[in-house]
Amino acid sequence: MKTALPPAVAALAAALALTAASAAPASATSPVTSTAEAAGLREVLFVGNNWEGTADVLESSGALTKVGRINVVPDKDERLLEIYLNPVKLAYFLGIRTTVGEGHDQFVDDMYSTPDGSAVVVSRPSFADVVSIDVATGRVNWRFPVSGYRADHMAVSPDGTRVAVSASTSNTVHVLDIGTGRQTGSFRTGDKPHENVFSKDGKRIWNMAIGEVNTALDDPFWDWTKGDRKITVVDANTYETVKVIDMRQRLDAFGRGDLSDAVRPVAFSPDESKLYFQVSFFNGFLEYDVATDRITRQKTLPRNPATSEDRTTWVNDSRHHGMSMSPAGDKICIAGTMDDYATVVDRATLQEGPLVPASKPYWATVSGDGKSCVVSESGADSVTAIDFATGRKVASVPVGDHPQRVRLGHVPADWTSPSAAR
Repeated sequence: MKTALPPAVAALAAALALTAASAAPASATSPVTSTAEAAGLREVLFVGNNWEGTADVLESSGALTKVGRINVVPDKDERLLEIYLNPVKLAYFLGIRTTVGEGHDQFVDDMYSTPDGSAVVVSRPSFADVVSIDVATGRVNWRFPVSGYRADHMAVSPDGTRVAVSASTSNTVHVLDIGTGRQTGSFRTGDKPHENVFSKDGKRIWNMAIGEVNTALDDPFWDWTKGDRKITVVDANTYETVKVIDMRQRLDAFGRGDLSDAVRPVAFSPDESKLYFQVSFFNGFLEYDVATDRITRQKTLPRNPATSEDRTTWVNDSRHHGMSMSPAGDKICIAGTMDDYATVVDRATLQEGPLVPASKPYWATVSGDGKSCVVSESGADSVTAIDFATGRKVASVPVGDHPQRVRLGHVPADWTSPSAAR
């Protein structure tokens, strides 16, 4: 005879099971939707409108219908007063605005929902912090100031209980308890830590440090000024370094000494045997074999004739920025940022599909049903879905000012926008 779990324990178990299932993109036959419904949750896409300080909430699949909006800077006046009263913080705040922010403040970089869907956790570059926003009230649950003066990309653990955030000016990654905001550990990286990825088993964290991307010293002759760029792999429990990968050596061995070693967005194959990655200034991506520790293939994608070849005009050294892998592992979706298109590439042949026009696409993720690649068009203030099977656009919806990161998450099934949202 089975013993029934207490209601609180059963709810927690359901939430953890849901988060573990949704850590990887769902397939069309995935039980995620039914599990979410059983836990009283609704799967959605969070779209971070970087310059506006909001997160649009969309249906996770299909037409990407807008569900609501969350103000992720409800404490804006308090934060600004704190910055204006501190000359050093003010200098960095204005520096972010004039460089990486392209003349704008950066209010939201990355975001993930908590396992129970009650909050969204957001990294805010210009405020150098991570906050948890209650999705029902719009209020701040907790706030964690990162070391240094800017917060960047995040990653959530497969069980949904921890979030890793890059503190880009202190060369540090903080790992926080997603429910309380308390730091569970941290580790050092190369210069300007950027992308973070948890392994599927939750045992490793991969961090990609991109070095300095805000100077005009973009000619290859000045590459040495860009800093210490490397991948740091750490134990996700002890935060001790397991491996350091210097792509400069691997690129040279592959015969591409001309390419930058600043690793930007990445995508692992489903079995994590291959890492696909973009680098600064390159219209394409490379394939890295994890076991043999070497680059095995490259893909050069078409250039847009209308794109200036002056590297100093490319946003933060990125020509292409954003990639995602289909759940089956057979297709790779690429955001061709400065070339104003997105495309789906066959992983076996590396043949690209149709070039779908897109205005400065800045990120790529996978829809909730696993059928589409979803890209943020930061130049058009919209989000577009592209079918993995056909490579054709299937949906596009308007969002807020300068969308960047797009992440799958959950809200309560009966959720509506909080009154505090703009």
